[in-house]
Amino acid sequence: MDAIREKLENPLFAGIVGFIVGILFGWVVLGWGLFPVSWENAAPENLHPGFQEVYLRNAIVAFATDGDAAQALTRWKELGANNMAVLNNIKVQPGTLRLEDITRFEETVLQTGAGQATPAQSTKKGGLASVLPLLCLLVVVLGLAFGGVYLLRSRSSGESRPMTAAQQAQQLTEQAAATDFTSAGREPPVTQFMTTYMLGDDLFDDSFSIDAPSGEFLGECGVGISETIGVGDPKRVTAFEVWVFDKNDIQTVTKVLMSKHAYEDEDLRQRLSAKGEPIMVSPDAQVVLETATLEMVARVVDMAYGQGALPDESFFERITIELAVWQKEV
Repeated sequence: MDAIREKLENPLFAGIVGFIVGILFGWVVLGWGLFPVSWENAAPENLHPGFQEVYLRNAIVAFATDGDAAQALTRWKELGANNMAVLNNIKVQPGTLRLEDITRFEETVLQTGAGQATPAQSTKKGGLASVLPLLCLLVVVLGLAFGGVYLLRSRSSGESRPMTAAQQAQQLTEQAAATDFTSAGREPPVTQFMTTYMLGDDLFDDSFSIDAPSGEFLGECGVGISETIGVGDPKRVTAFEVWVFDKNDIQTVTKVLMSKHAYEDEDLRQRLSAKGEPIMVSPDAQVVLETATLEMVARVVDMAYGQGALPDESFFERITIELAVWQKEV
């Protein structure tokens, strides 16, 4: 249900669904259910071939009885273009009809020049069914109007909708100032990244490709959730993994950035040390990770602890980390 709800929040998807529902409603509910098409005063030429034969047999019997040539001609014409085919079937299987009556009827209608004349069909749609096309069109128009209004309302209210945790994190990342290593007396890094975690982004896991200025692939680096604390949603993150992979090295170097509470918990610190060196996070702290040919500095640009029922300084409300990578001279 959540997946369907998310799709319906997409204006384009909602408009398409409204259009399809409108067509189906007009076709099935109105066309077949409420206002089905009915035919009245249809000519004999619209009957099933079997009933056309019954009609013509009765016309032959009537002509044999009253000899009314004008009436016989009218009934003949009402069968339209299929009259001769029906008559031939009767001549092959006359049943209770006398052959002389059939012959006399045929000669009479053909001699008058009736031939294959086709009478005009008199049809009409019964009751409210005559407005069915307009009703179907109205339903389609309403479906399109619904989609258009939904689209306009979505656009007008888009700015007022609360941002997701990931969107807030992206905004903070864009606002964060990168370190100017040149002014600090160090050569600029090969590449430099910024990433932010916000409470509520339970799937936080950022990774980046490390490429030389020439475009050569050197490795990868990233930050992800390492450990949470407490229960329920959203997850309360108490430790992050910062890692770097060097294509020329056999292992990925990882260090664990821990909250103060987690770092002071000896059992938790020892358990997380299996993933990498545990380090307590503090504002503007720098962590160095080295591989065979790469050196990465992870700097805590900004951070804040969350508030709640859990112990103080045990989980992060937000944290922005900068990753700067250099190639070692070999």
